[in-house]
Amino acid sequence: MPKLSKLLISKRVIILAVIGILLFIGISQFNISLWYVLLFGIITGVVFGKVFCRWMCPMGFIMEMIMGRNPDSKFGAMYQYHKMGCPIAWISGYLNKWSLFKIKLNIDTCKNCGLCDKQCYISSLEPTKYSLYKADKTDPGKSYSCSKCLKCVEVCPNGSLAYKAFK
Repeated sequence: MPKLSKLLISKRVIILAVIGILLFIGISQFNISLWYVLLFGIITGVVFGKVFCRWMCPMGFIMEMIMGRNPDSKFGAMYQYHKMGCPIAWISGYLNKWSLFKIKLNIDTCKNCGLCDKQCYISSLEPTKYSLYKADKTDPGKSYSCSKCLKCVEVCPNGSLAYKAFK
């Protein structure tokens, strides 16, 4: 299972493009109501947390391609701000703390290498406040801003981080 999840995470942008395009076609060509999209976003927020922005949203795909996915780039910090007008981002971000699926750390196998924090755009933007492995810092996976890109899980060399149900 870990190999499958890492494969899916490595293909996240492709998954985002496909789902985003299908969603755009559904809305524009088949007149799917935005209320249904909002309901779908809320349901995914309850189950998975704030995954809609990074895994399904047509606008999220466009913004990611324009601004880049590297938090160290000059546009990386701006990635968060395009979501300010989106009710799905608000609701699912709020639900990150209570969603069924969470990013989990196995402290027994963690080697404190810090690769997860280097890949996490939240930890990169606010390293004094957030960390995935440091006990004295806030878990960015429960933060309103975490869009579950799961780069932290992908780069963990020994599988100490996982995206699983019920923490």
